[in-house]
Amino acid sequence: MAVEVKDIPEAKRYEARQEGESELAGIAEYIRTAELIAFVHTEVPPKYEGKGVGAALARASLDEARAANLRVLAICPFYTGWIARHPEYQDLLYQSRSKVTD
Repeated sequence: MAVEVKDIPEAKRYEARQEGESELAGIAEYIRTAELIAFVHTEVPPKYEGKGVGAALARASLDEARAANLRVLAICPFYTGWIARHPEYQDLLYQSRSKVTD
């Protein structure tokens, strides 16, 4: 069964539902600025674990970040691990470019 993912900006999160169901199958909370989106928490209830919900959340939200030209800060351990396993998304990661000088 397909997973539908939708951005809910007023709630500052992406929501996932199994196709045709109203019950939430997972969420990915974020903080967004004009240049950056930080994924801070992902939650998938045990009932939906192992059904591709987390992957659908990550893929949809990261594809939208790419389309919006946003850098990604993966604070959430799920996003950190998922991006590490999917090198095609690693170019989105925010990297501090500031240098400490003496």
